[in-house]
Amino acid sequence: MARIKYVVLGFAVGLAALVPQEAFALKASFSWAGIPACDSISPAFTIADAPAGTKSLRFMMHDKDKLTFHHGGSTVVYSGGQVPQGAITYKGPCPPEGEVHHYLWTIEALDASGHVLAKTTAAGEFPVK
Repeated sequence: MARIKYVVLGFAVGLAALVPQEAFALKASFSWAGIPACDSISPAFTIADAPAGTKSLRFMMHDKDKLTFHHGGSTVVYSGGQVPQGAITYKGPCPPEGEVHHYLWTIEALDASGHVLAKTTAAGEFPVK
């Protein structure tokens, strides 16, 4: 009976190695507070639970209300839980006057070779109400 338990345990460990890296709990949050409209100053981000081996973070922003507009993004060196305001190169939020747009950031944790270790999103409306 003990032999079967070891086989099952070995099988479970093997399955864990096959879980996609996106399954790890990378988290990101930000606020548009203090970010001027139509400028390229990026918000500060708080990053939590980056996987071991994370060397950089790739940021991309999309306007969910204007899918054809490319805001871009950039990759920054990961040095802990904070990405300072202005660290990301992108085209800032600039919805038409009187409109509120919904922005979605995609953040990827990368290893030294540029392979994606984990991925998350963070969303926010602009301008801030």
